[in-house]
Amino acid sequence: MLYLLSDQFHVFNVLRYITFRSGGAVVTSLLISFIFGPNIINWLRSKQGEGQPIRTDGPQSHLVTKKGTPTMGGIMILLALCVSILIWGDLTDPYLWIVLAMTVGFGLIGFFDDYRKLTRRSSDGLSGRVKLIIELGLAMVACVVLAFLMPQPLVNTLAVPFFKNTLFNLGWFFVVFGALVVTGASNAVNLTDGLDGLAIVPAMIASASFAFIAYLVGNLVYANYLQLHHVPRADELMVFCSALVGASLGFLWFNAPPASVFMGDTGSLAIGAALGTLAVITKHELVLAIIGGLFVLEAVSVIVQVASFKLTGRRVFRMAPLHHHFEQKGWHEPTIVIRFWIIAMILAIAGLATLKLR
Repeated sequence: MLYLLSDQFHVFNVLRYITFRSGGAVVTSLLISFIFGPNIINWLRSKQGEGQPIRTDGPQSHLVTKKGTPTMGGIMILLALCVSILIWGDLTDPYLWIVLAMTVGFGLIGFFDDYRKLTRRSSDGLSGRVKLIIELGLAMVACVVLAFLMPQPLVNTLAVPFFKNTLFNLGWFFVVFGALVVTGASNAVNLTDGLDGLAIVPAMIASASFAFIAYLVGNLVYANYLQLHHVPRADELMVFCSALVGASLGFLWFNAPPASVFMGDTGSLAIGAALGTLAVITKHELVLAIIGGLFVLEAVSVIVQVASFKLTGRRVFRMAPLHHHFEQKGWHEPTIVIRFWIIAMILAIAGLATLKLR
């Protein structure tokens, strides 16, 4: 709205630059986290009493070290993200609203899951089947809307990294594929969120990577230069990604070991859904599997563990997800977390390299 006054006040001209508004989004979401974070944590602690229920089948040390820590810290992330977007985002951009709606929608699913765990004083929340059906349904609705918004020839197509003009037309099956990408990313981040600071930094790295990708594919000049598939107005998602980076950085301040709060499913499902939706809009679904490779590894470790145990009666890992396997091997928690951050950074660099290797 202030940009409308740029004719009278030339200083407001800077608001038309996405890079400036992205910087503003980072700072705003970070400040909101710092200002309201302590009050949110105190409120959660007063309401939850004993804090997040700890898995009895997880590492036994967690029953001591994690006891009493409040969960649902994702509320802090969502608050900072939404307010920052409403201030700095171009609210006429439909892609911005879709990503925001998916983030909040999956955040609400996570909220009810966390709430059920707290009220039942159990690590079991919503039924896995019910949660998955709701997630897939919500993601499919978003993909149908995107099918009507996307320009030709990008509608219902899958882009392949390393190839210049390769597009596979999946038809309306793309709705199912896109929903699986969003839901899979959401639950993969959720599985990774098992140690203090473990999930939030890789999520921040992935968000920063997709800020760069969104800016490039949304800019016709850069997209043509790099031979990427141009998605008009997708560059506005850079503001969203920047706000998510700031909110994540602010949350990390309180989630750093020893954590004062856990994000819970409220935060992890929301962040994962945001990353999945960003990948679908920017036509970088396969690149998400590289940039978010750490989340993929965590999810695959669970799938392999369950499949192996059901088929052979044997476990591949000492405990799943993967970070618990290294805990059982005697690695200290900060060692696991920092090494996983390094892996996430390497994978993000590899994913971004696909933008040039064509």
